[in-house]
Amino acid sequence: MAPIFPSQEWLDSLKDKLNSDEHYARVARNWEGDLLIIVEPHGNLKEKAIIYFELWHGKCKKVVYDGNPEDFAPSFTLRSTYDNFVLILQGKMEATTAMLTNKLHVKGNMGYMMRNIPTVLDFVRCAREITQDIL
Repeated sequence: MAPIFPSQEWLDSLKDKLNSDEHYARVARNWEGDLLIIVEPHGNLKEKAIIYFELWHGKCKKVVYDGNPEDFAPSFTLRSTYDNFVLILQGKMEATTAMLTNKLHVKGNMGYMMRNIPTVLDFVRCAREITQDIL
């Protein structure tokens, strides 16, 4: 059975994917910054989910599921509803479109993120490839 988004198993699977994917390693080789994702309850998700990635030069060094957001000082924070994250993971909404239309709220250096859009898009590709089941 495939890991369900969002869950610790899903997060561990994505970490493994990021660390084994040669294309991601190449595209993200200059990326420096951690990421906090806050999934707001909506639809099938009844409680907020907190997802943290420590990303460094094409590798995912650490992940945390359902930690306290106050425990992190991430370079980037992404916040949206569960339903919007599902649309992104299913490929029904592009992450860049979600950012530009405020369906995905971004806190952090947008200039850095936009200069590294290939890394952002490949991160999303990896997440889509491991996502088969949702709540």
